[in-house]
Amino acid sequence: MPRPYGLLRAGFPYLKSLGMRRLTNFPIDIALGAEGWMYVLCRQDGTALVRKYSFEDEDGGNFGDVGDDEGKLQWPVSIIADSEENLFISDEALNRISCFSSDGEFISSFGEYGAEKGQLDRPAGLAFDAEKNVYVVDSKNHRLQKFTKNGELILSWGSHGDGEGQFDLPWGITVDELGDVYVADWRNDRVQKFTSDGDFIMEFGQSGAGDGEFNRPTDVTVDSDGDIYVCDRGNNRVQLFNEEAGYVDKFVGDATLSQVAREYMMTNASPNRIRDMAVLEPQKLLRQPRSIAVDPGGHLFITDTGSYRIQVYQKEAIHLEPHQFAPPMRSVTLHQE
Repeated sequence: MPRPYGLLRAGFPYLKSLGMRRLTNFPIDIALGAEGWMYVLCRQDGTALVRKYSFEDEDGGNFGDVGDDEGKLQWPVSIIADSEENLFISDEALNRISCFSSDGEFISSFGEYGAEKGQLDRPAGLAFDAEKNVYVVDSKNHRLQKFTKNGELILSWGSHGDGEGQFDLPWGITVDELGDVYVADWRNDRVQKFTSDGDFIMEFGQSGAGDGEFNRPTDVTVDSDGDIYVCDRGNNRVQLFNEEAGYVDKFVGDATLSQVAREYMMTNASPNRIRDMAVLEPQKLLRQPRSIAVDPGGHLFITDTGSYRIQVYQKEAIHLEPHQFAPPMRSVTLHQE
């Protein structure tokens, strides 16, 4: 679908929160499925699982066993779903990519430890392109690798450094509808954009806490309008940029209790007493968000890892045609006194 000539961004209101600690404990990534279902990747010491969860705050069960045998998980990082809802999960401890059915049945895996092309060292973010090839962020090898779904290497690029096309522990990745690749370059505090062949296009961001600056960005995604969202974990926020990487807005958290949390607290006296004594303002804010996702309906999903939930926002924007814009201004100053 072609991108609009311009956008009238009417707002981006908070919609709801999903999950709670008993269900979505330390969520670090999310894959969107069909009919309102999503797959939430959760991990902590001794636990690594995928929970199927609905947009209506319903639990669809979970799967995942800790170990190093085939079909096991140890320290998973990223999850993506293909059109058949087969789930691909990167595991930085096992240096492999595992594929499961939506019911948790193990299908296949690929990857082995090493620095040669096709090998992996702490794989992190995953993304599909339109041909369903799998991009893998090979974090400690400071590069990107592109594989078929069967694990056959297609392309590899990147090296350690802070120059164009170099990386320092990259983390998150996305491929937009045009096939361009965006990477959250974690320790360089920036996002880099490439063609599908690995040719550098642009970069944006620098270290800091100001608008457009980053403190260890962990994920990036792009919606159908070309808007770019960056998960700025160290600054506890998600930042929004336009297609040209111009800063637009930020999300710092507006959480309310999820439906399952309300139901739980209605039948448990102790947490009710604790919440009655708490200052609620800080409870709304994002805490160490790890990943983000957008759906065709304009929903933004933020894995609010430190608060064991997912915060959801709704994009409100109107597509504009060229005749709806005045000619470019010579100056951005509207008036002076």
